[in-house]
Amino acid sequence: MFDLLFVNWHMSPEIFHIGSLSIRWYSLLFISGFFIGWFIFKWFFKREGVPVSLLDPLLYTLLIATIVGARLGHCIFYQPDYYFGSWKGFLEIFMVWKGGLASHGGTIALIIAMWWFARHYGRKYDFDLLWMLDRLCITVCFAGALIRLGNLCNSEIYGDVTGLPWGFIFELRGETEPKHPTQLYEALSYTILGFVLLFLYKYRLDRLKRGTILGIFFIVLFGMRFLIEFIKEPQVGFEEGMVLNMGQLLSIPFIVAGAVLLVWSIRYGKPAMIQHPQKHRQEPTHHAKSLAR
Repeated sequence: MFDLLFVNWHMSPEIFHIGSLSIRWYSLLFISGFFIGWFIFKWFFKREGVPVSLLDPLLYTLLIATIVGARLGHCIFYQPDYYFGSWKGFLEIFMVWKGGLASHGGTIALIIAMWWFARHYGRKYDFDLLWMLDRLCITVCFAGALIRLGNLCNSEIYGDVTGLPWGFIFELRGETEPKHPTQLYEALSYTILGFVLLFLYKYRLDRLKRGTILGIFFIVLFGMRFLIEFIKEPQVGFEEGMVLNMGQLLSIPFIVAGAVLLVWSIRYGKPAMIQHPQKHRQEPTHHAKSLAR
């Protein structure tokens, strides 16, 4: 009787197209994640006294870092022989619309980009790399969930055959058996984690240390990614027969880093909230101003 509950998935990846130009659900969801992050960061900045004028350069930095890092991550980690084995493959590195983005590469690029951003703007406005990453990882949870929904719209990155009643038959890929909708598993886990971290930020920030939120993020998000990979189909040919696939091998360093960072932040980290010493200084009195002239 459960057969009736299987989802026959044949959603078109395209929203509409005009001639050779097509607008796809994946692209819309991908970009939507950045705009949601923009509004969340606006709240972060206003709450902690950081100028909202930094939002625009932050958005551009995140957008460039994510696309470049995720694309290079896919080319380097998953298909290096193809992309670096010929001029044709090398030129396709720049053809992002052909597909192939890796979240691990995007994560590394975002860390580097936030190091630059904090170094460029942080000294003036009292924030550092860990302060940025603690807040960025909250927005990444929601952006990552939207990207996984985009993968679902593309009928890609799904799991093995399942007998569970919520299995998806990805008809556009020629599948005839229900598969685990691992895109939804990841999207749901990322969303739950995002709300938990948002709760910690809103109600526990005065008790947290810098790096604590990021440590939790690394452990939980990449821990869930590691577990879900067990029921995913291989993404590239060389993963077949591997005990741990490339996604799992790349997740392990982040999980370990998260555990180390969490312990370090609790013991040695600075307060999570920006401290503005200038706000606590009293303005000089009129008499003092006169004497200073």
